[in-house]
Amino acid sequence: MPAVDALVCFALYAANRTTTQAYRVLLEPWKLTYPQYIALVTLWADGDQSVTSLGEALQLDSGTLSPMLARMESAGYLTRTRRSDDERVVTVALTARGREMREELAHIPRCIAAGAGLSDADSARELIDALHQLTEAMKDLRDHPQTVLASTGTPHASA
Repeated sequence: MPAVDALVCFALYAANRTTTQAYRVLLEPWKLTYPQYIALVTLWADGDQSVTSLGEALQLDSGTLSPMLARMESAGYLTRTRRSDDERVVTVALTARGREMREELAHIPRCIAAGAGLSDADSARELIDALHQLTEAMKDLRDHPQTVLASTGTPHASA
């Protein structure tokens, strides 16, 4: 067994990478990428919103988000319009085609859940909750590494 197989970080990396590849296969008939799909999911669930709020929800920076939205607009899935009361704010809204895709892509979550071996909504919720807890813990480590190092008794280099 390769040494990396014993690392939590590698297991997470491999699971993320393979899951994204599975989405790629499932979304290919629509010529959608995974980030485009999650943008659609967000707009279906939360409605029209600013580019800024969409970027925050998807955890994408504007350098990644803007070109992606431009491609989705060219494909006819959404529109981007500047607000008349504040032209700095760009609102993203689904087109009729973008709304239609919700039904066409409704099978995607079921396929991912089945592929992941999640037998029911409760098992999916448990996995999602555990991943959210992990995300928050890693944000805490990222934002407060000295606290985590001290709590584990790990010596750390001083500046």
